[in-house]
Amino acid sequence: MEEKIRKIIEEKINPVLGEHSGGAVLTDYRDGIVTVRLTGACSGCPSAQMTTEDIVKEVLMEEIPQLVDVKLDTSVSDDLIQLARRLMNGER
Repeated sequence: MEEKIRKIIEEKINPVLGEHSGGAVLTDYRDGIVTVRLTGACSGCPSAQMTTEDIVKEVLMEEIPQLVDVKLDTSVSDDLIQLARRLMNGER
C-alpha cells in the first residue's frame, strides 16, 4: 500500500505542487491513515493545511477509496535539523 501511495504522490500530486516549487512525501501509513510532509516552498506556506486537504487528500482518497484520512506532518525534517546543526557549528 505504501508503494501505491508513493506512486500516486509522485505521479499525480507532486506535478501540481511542483507548479508552486513544492512537493509532498509520505511519512507514515497506519490503519488507513496517510501522513504526508509538504516539501519545498509548500512546507512553509501558510496554506499548507489547505493544500493538504484540497489537493493531497482529495487525490489520494479518490485513487484509494479505502483510506480513512490524510494528515499533514508538521514535524521538522531530519535534513533541516542536520543543516541547522552544521550552521550552528560554523560549517557550510
